[in-house]
Amino acid sequence: MDLRKLKTLIDLVSDSNVTELEITEAEGKVRIVKGGSTHQAMHTTLAAVPVAPAAATLVASAPVTPLAATNPNEPAPAASATEVDGHVVKSPMVGTFYRSSSPDAPAYVEVGSQVKEGQTICIIEAMKILNEIEADKSGTVTQIVAQNGQAVEYGAPLFVIA
Repeated sequence: MDLRKLKTLIDLVSDSNVTELEITEAEGKVRIVKGGSTHQAMHTTLAAVPVAPAAATLVASAPVTPLAATNPNEPAPAASATEVDGHVVKSPMVGTFYRSSSPDAPAYVEVGSQVKEGQTICIIEAMKILNEIEADKSGTVTQIVAQNGQAVEYGAPLFVIA
């Protein structure tokens, strides 16, 4: 499935009253579930499951039981002990984070590297597709948050640019 299509589907669920969306295509199956709490958590499951070609199906269901129960009387988890000073570049998708185009190639950026808006700073592999992630701001890389080869979620911090 095209990642632009996946992002469109996530936005569709986020901006609508639909709480669950499941689509099955030749490449695999995608299920997006919107949580019912005030924080509107979105859970995305991607599975490369071999299936017979079938038409896409849209499933709108009653409210879904949250994956993890939360107690509104408990204080929210504390923010990271270290405050981030600068612009955080976040992952636009779920996938595996890579600092370079291949294991033998040098990293796109290092701490201290000057980057320009639109410059490729890493790759995220999603569904066997390598997606170049570009800096959305010019500046100096002050921190590399994600680890090479680490799985990242949608919205996970990757870099800090000052």
